[in-house]
Amino acid sequence: MPARENGIATLRSWIGSCAKGRMVFFGGAGVSTESGIPDFRSPDGLYAQKYGDTPPEEMISRTYFDRHPERFFEFYFDRMIASWAKPNRAHRKLAELEAEGTLSAVITQNIDGLHQSAGSKAVWELHGSVLRNYCMGCGTAYDLDEMLVLHESASDGVPRCPQCDAIVKPDVVLYEEGLDGHVLEESVRAIRRADLLVIAGTSLAVYPAAGLIDYFSGDHLAIVNLAPTPRDRFADLCVQAKVGEVFDY
Repeated sequence: MPARENGIATLRSWIGSCAKGRMVFFGGAGVSTESGIPDFRSPDGLYAQKYGDTPPEEMISRTYFDRHPERFFEFYFDRMIASWAKPNRAHRKLAELEAEGTLSAVITQNIDGLHQSAGSKAVWELHGSVLRNYCMGCGTAYDLDEMLVLHESASDGVPRCPQCDAIVKPDVVLYEEGLDGHVLEESVRAIRRADLLVIAGTSLAVYPAAGLIDYFSGDHLAIVNLAPTPRDRFADLCVQAKVGEVFDY
């Protein structure tokens, strides 16, 4: 059996024998690429795309948001909103594993909400979600559909609150912003309790999210990614494959 297929079979065996509620899945952008959402660091990813003279990494920083809201929202709605995207086979299998009691939590760096759309309940979103938006003035909450209306009706494209005219900010963590303390705490708690930790579709290059691997002391650590990661040497199993391929069973 080729190495990749053998690795996939081994991981599936670990999942099948994992005690109820002792598996945790930690995923990144590679989980959603099969839904048509580009990742960040691959040759075709978001950061490799040209968007004027400003690097995408700078455009999704808090400094850029504060200084250039018009340009931020132009980029945000053009490149980071994928309301058409549907859950793929990985999202659906993870929801199935949770429903049967094996998977205790999904920890995700993604902001697309596809895990919940697939049926997952215990999802910790490290970087927030495009589905939630809040007025920076009065705190009024807006869903994505309402946010799109505010954006399209604004002469400068900047969504503003009808209640107080302040900017409505997506509930996503921009560069220079800290992670939500409660989400981070619950993610650490889940990883510490896990016997099996599967890390998939992430380069493990963004901290503090990538540092969560250090809290794991269970039986098996598996990394599923198309390219090697800086933390591969700490894993019991590394599988270079698409996440959907591994979870399509």
